[in-house]
Amino acid sequence: MPRYRRTRRPGGTYFFTARTARRGDDILVREIEALRTAMRQTRARHPFEIDEIVVLGDVIHTLWTLPEGDSDYSLRWRMLKSLFSRACPAPDVAPGMTLRPGEKGIWQRRFWEHAIRDARDLAAHRHMIFSAPVQAGLVRAPLDWPHSSIHRAVVRGTYDPNVPVGDAFLPAVGRTTRAPYAGATPAL
Repeated sequence: MPRYRRTRRPGGTYFFTARTARRGDDILVREIEALRTAMRQTRARHPFEIDEIVVLGDVIHTLWTLPEGDSDYSLRWRMLKSLFSRACPAPDVAPGMTLRPGEKGIWQRRFWEHAIRDARDLAAHRHMIFSAPVQAGLVRAPLDWPHSSIHRAVVRGTYDPNVPVGDAFLPAVGRTTRAPYAGATPAL
């Protein structure tokens, strides 16, 4: 079994990407209330701050800050994924996908994490989170996506909604979205 090297900084701020097992799925937005409930339950049992978050149909990008003296984000992701999976019906298993006992085949087994180094790194990841729905070709402007903490940031005055997305975050020319998100009109 592979051993992953994870950065552990008690009380640190981390950027995470967690994906569903099936690219192009819309389960995270289709079951958004189950995801919110799982997140609340996880935070109640193992506290952390959600600094920013965006939920697309098949991926979550988020910034978390853990409590002082605590660096166990893996425990939190395991609990969040488990609670969400238990609340959702089992999807059809994709060909070639082997499930382990207790798995439903909703999530990829791993997640990607990055320890935030400084204010510039934090700002770059925050911008990436807010720009993700535009980059995915789901909306024309970050504020148009309902499942993003950008709305909270604008209300608090911590994010200027007029900040341009930037060429690096725009969809590639001719790219189509892989996910048929319910109700979303591609920006292309």
